[in-house]
Amino acid sequence: MKTHGFLFFIIFLFSCSLSLNAQDVSGPKIDFDKETHDYGEVYMHGDGNCVFTFTNTGNEPLILTNVRAGCGCTVPQWPREPVLPGESAEIKVRYTTLNRPHQINRSIVVTSNATNKPTLVLRLKGNVVEPPSEFSPEKSLDKNSTPSSR
Repeated sequence: MKTHGFLFFIIFLFSCSLSLNAQDVSGPKIDFDKETHDYGEVYMHGDGNCVFTFTNTGNEPLILTNVRAGCGCTVPQWPREPVLPGESAEIKVRYTTLNRPHQINRSIVVTSNATNKPTLVLRLKGNVVEPPSEFSPEKSLDKNSTPSSR
């Protein structure tokens, strides 16, 4: 009976030490306010800009080593300097709403020195639609009008 109690005590100590070590992970950690941006419906040639805000919730400086999009119509801009513990920063994204209606389904891969998510994927989604006719500028049909010189 004594050996079972002793064995139980050893297993208990071992499990406690594992749980303490799991909680004591140091280093930078990245947490985003959102990992998907939904444009909903956006007009062709409309505003395709969005922002992903993140915070370094770790205890060491966070460094984004690369932020890349899957195609040339999506251009991310990210901080090149380290983000200190407790500070927040932004990844700004410009999506070109092309000259045709289409569905938006793009991804941006973020690579960093974060211990919790060294590589993660941000997503863009939505639909590009034709603007209503009242939003489209009309050309002047006046034959006597001339362009002004600048």
